[in-house]
Amino acid sequence: MPRIKLDIPENTIATIHIPVRITDINYGNHLGNDAFAGILHEARMQWLHGHGFTELDIAGAGLIMSDLVILFKREVFYGSSLEVQLHCGETGRVGFDLCYSLYTVENAERILVATAKTGMVCFDYTTKKAVPVPEILLQHLTRT
Repeated sequence: MPRIKLDIPENTIATIHIPVRITDINYGNHLGNDAFAGILHEARMQWLHGHGFTELDIAGAGLIMSDLVILFKREVFYGSSLEVQLHCGETGRVGFDLCYSLYTVENAERILVATAKTGMVCFDYTTKKAVPVPEILLQHLTRT
């Protein structure tokens, strides 16, 4: 079976630092795949919060995730700190892709440990329907 490929755009829209907690470690003694998903969510929330938004209110629109891809490159261990770079991928009428590059530092060397993408859809939780991406969000997504 061919491996999934993910092209990460070069436009970094934010850099977030997140420590690896003991609760993120799995039975293999490294960062679990479920914890990776949580770290992506935390990075996205910090980015939104930095602009005065939440996932439930971005100029009246909420967000819902339509897909998630994580490509693991290397193990990550307790005590590590992750640098999560967010990048804007494709944008559409009601959604956009957020791409992520996750790095750690070992022996003074910056190492790529994973890349990821979340497909995000702007959503009205009252009507349960997709809504257009607010202009203010598009401005933050395309700012480099």
